[in-house]
Amino acid sequence: MKPLPQTNHPVDKLISRRWSPRTFSGRLVEKEKINSLFEAARWAPSANNEQPWYFIYGTGENYDTFTGLLDCLVESNRVWASNAPLILMSIVRTYNNRNRQLNRFAFFDLGLAVENLVLQATSMDMFVHQMGGFSVEKAKTRFNLPDGFEPVSIIAIGYHGDINRLPEDFREREYLPQVRKEITEFVFTGSFEIT
Repeated sequence: MKPLPQTNHPVDKLISRRWSPRTFSGRLVEKEKINSLFEAARWAPSANNEQPWYFIYGTGENYDTFTGLLDCLVESNRVWASNAPLILMSIVRTYNNRNRQLNRFAFFDLGLAVENLVLQATSMDMFVHQMGGFSVEKAKTRFNLPDGFEPVSIIAIGYHGDINRLPEDFREREYLPQVRKEITEFVFTGSFEIT
C-alpha cells in the first residue's frame, strides 16, 4: 500500500488516506455500499439547494452501462479502469431548475457532491480514481444527455488490488509520492499575489 503523505498540519485521516490508485481487486462493491456512496453525495451542500448533480453507474450487474462508460474513456484510462468493479459518470445540470438561468455554481456543487462520495468511499476502505480523459461527445450520445447537462468525469471505484494487474508503465507510477503546492502558494491575505 502507498505510504501516507506527510502533511504540514494535522488533517483528518480520511483526507490523508485518500489517493487515486490505478489498481483494483476483483472484489465486487456491495450494493449497500454503492447506496452509501450516493447517499453521501446526496447530502452535499449546493447553491440555493439546487442539487445539480447526477450520476450514471455501471457494475457487472448492469454490464451494458459498465462497458458503455469504459468505451467513453481514452485508451490509456480504459486499460486500467476496466479492472474496477464500479464505474460511474458524474453529470451536472448547468442551469437553475427554478428559472432556467445559467447556474454558475453548478460545477462547484457537483465537486462537493463528488468529494462527499470520495470521502465516504475512503471511510469504507475503497479507492476512487477520477478521470477527465474521456470523450464528452461520446458520453453525451451514448447516454442520451439533453441540452443543459454536461458529463464532467468518469470515476473508477473499488478495493485496492494487486499492482501486477497493471501494465508495467503504470506500475512504475503507482507508488510515486503525492506532491502538493505549499499553502503559501495559494492562500493570501490582503490582495491576490500570484508569482
